[in-house]
Amino acid sequence: MSTPVFTYIGSRPVRHDGVDKVTGRANYGADVSWPGMLHGACVRSPHAHARIVSIDTAAAEALPGVKAVITGKDIPKTTAKLAIGEGALDLSDMGDNLLAHDKALYQGHTVAAVAATTVDIARTAAAMVRVVYDVLEPVTSIDRAIAADAPILHPDLIPTGLPADHTRPTNVAGRMELRRGDVERGFAEADIVVEREFRTPTAHQGYIEPHACVARYSQDGQAVVWCSTQGPFVVRDACAAILGIDAARVKVVPSEIGGGFGKIPVYLEPVALALSRKAGSPVKMVMTRDEVFRASGPTSATTIRMKLGATRDGMLVAASASLWYEAGAYRGSPSGAGAMCAFACYAIPHFFIEAFDVVVNKPKVAAYRAPGSPMAAFAIESLVDEIARITGIDPIELRLKNAVSEGDKAPYGPAYGPIGFKQVLEAARAHPHWSAPLGPNQGRGLGCGFWFNAGLSSSATITLNGDGSAAVTTGNPDIGGTRVAQAMMVAEELGIPVERVRPAVADTDAAGYTDVTGGSRVCYATGMAVIQAARDVRDQLVQRAAKMWNVEVDRLRWTGGQAVGPDVDGQPQVLTLNEIAARLAHTGGPIIGRASVVAPMAGPAFGLHICDLQLDKETGRSSVVRYTAFQDVGKAVHPSFVEGQMQGGAAQGIGWALNEEYVFDRQGGMENAGFLDYRMPVASDLPMIDTVIVEVANPGHPYGVRGVGEVPIVPPLAAVANAMRDASGVRFATLPLSPSRVLEGLGPRD
Repeated sequence: MSTPVFTYIGSRPVRHDGVDKVTGRANYGADVSWPGMLHGACVRSPHAHARIVSIDTAAAEALPGVKAVITGKDIPKTTAKLAIGEGALDLSDMGDNLLAHDKALYQGHTVAAVAATTVDIARTAAAMVRVVYDVLEPVTSIDRAIAADAPILHPDLIPTGLPADHTRPTNVAGRMELRRGDVERGFAEADIVVEREFRTPTAHQGYIEPHACVARYSQDGQAVVWCSTQGPFVVRDACAAILGIDAARVKVVPSEIGGGFGKIPVYLEPVALALSRKAGSPVKMVMTRDEVFRASGPTSATTIRMKLGATRDGMLVAASASLWYEAGAYRGSPSGAGAMCAFACYAIPHFFIEAFDVVVNKPKVAAYRAPGSPMAAFAIESLVDEIARITGIDPIELRLKNAVSEGDKAPYGPAYGPIGFKQVLEAARAHPHWSAPLGPNQGRGLGCGFWFNAGLSSSATITLNGDGSAAVTTGNPDIGGTRVAQAMMVAEELGIPVERVRPAVADTDAAGYTDVTGGSRVCYATGMAVIQAARDVRDQLVQRAAKMWNVEVDRLRWTGGQAVGPDVDGQPQVLTLNEIAARLAHTGGPIIGRASVVAPMAGPAFGLHICDLQLDKETGRSSVVRYTAFQDVGKAVHPSFVEGQMQGGAAQGIGWALNEEYVFDRQGGMENAGFLDYRMPVASDLPMIDTVIVEVANPGHPYGVRGVGEVPIVPPLAAVANAMRDASGVRFATLPLSPSRVLEGLGPRD
């Protein structure tokens, strides 16, 4: 297959929204204000598990300046489900998570909300709402949740995937399994078997901007919501279903996003809209940082029991895994995705995986960059590292012996198409980082990772202007530079400078239906829609040129930003895009290109990270001193933003591995709900993260794009842990590797 030659794809133009963001002109969720706007505040449960006996709102309603107070009775329970791609969100859970009806299921669970003329009055009124609770024992761990005598969060929960004869109430909301071959026979054939239990903590995405929205419900029944979200159509449909409003009467306007990777569920929007409907005025709600930690969706804590068998020459022959993922207060952990990703890097002939979705008294989890995959990779990559140590085989060589390639079947079923995992491994083996000498008290580790990448539904519209410039409109909020990537695609197809293309993110009334910004799908799937829309424009330009020349369309072709027609006196006729655009009014009117796609699942993507870690054995403190990320991206549309995605994911994963975790007391209260106590890495904690882009084209995309954003967070947990094993001589199976945990693992010092 020939390698396409691009003009703009692969270059590094300045992003179109860059100036607005660095000068402060960009509008984020909390920047929206309206005349007569009220301010909302939530009443949140101080208990992790408690029945709501009564709620008295009289004192709050009597406070001057208070215009509306709502409780769970103002948001009726619903059994509706909201489609997202091939999956669905349970709106009965979502509605109860917004405003508790019968029980508070985590500390910070909203039980009432207030709208008032100022923020201070709203917060004062919220404190005046009197709630009587019957406090119950909280369930804050998987071990406690599955114990025989555990309190049951949802007595009427109907689990999926459990045996048909399972009838007693349970906190296990679901189970799935994947298998291949005969795992018992595989372990019998193995010369080496390693087995461990691994644990990872609840961790937050750490976005800088808290959740924020402004909602207005008008007298004519029209609703508008301005908010910071990765899924404006999710917000629209959820607000409509939860509040019983026709979705055609709800418009959602997405703002700029100050960090995402978890801004898909709704937390404030239906509440603000319900308050606006009751008060008759717009209502603004902005979470505090404390509320973000206590009441928005982090990622799952996990307990993973994994076993791996290999022959003496390093061939992996058998594996088994039992994956337990916390869902938070309502079902829906990424346990299934964890199962699908766990062994995806390796051609293991015999395996068995079971994955459990477990409810606990913590905030309902939300998507966090490759949901479910980093925890599973931490386990398998740690065991592969142990096999390498036992056999004495170089860790990269061992992985190359077992790496999947085109034609191998993924653990979840289909065969891989062209993939670049072996090329990633070879790039790492050849990189100077892998062979560089280590200093005293330093260790080196690597980890590999996988993510499917998503397709789903996208649409795009391109308007050609009379001066030859173009505007491209899509429905995907931009959290990683996708607007400039889309402008580059239009420029590539039409042959005009990137600077002459204006990309925009539209509201739900102005854009065709588009699935969420997530799953590494935007540059891939929405990019496909943009390319098709640009080709629609191009076809119309050729038709206009044919009309101007009075020749048949099939005698023309488009190349280099111009229509080329039949020869005249031995010379081809040429009409540039600008020349055609200048005569749109005389040849049929405006040109608007449109496209909508339901993209198949994108080409699977693989990455590998190498980490050098320095350990102070006296204090247990460790620091990353060198780090290199390798990834097959298919085709880097804008290499700078590809590198930024790789670096950002690595930074998040390093923080998760070394410091980040929710700390709960015995009553289920979070003790570190703020950036002072929840220890995220800052710039001074990290070295420059080097990147190596590998490009193995995805045949499912016109330019070979795979998607980039998810994979970079998958390898770091294992890479850091394996580097710690190399530096300390101790295998740590519980994260984070905080100084106190490392000191405890190192044992008594002389």
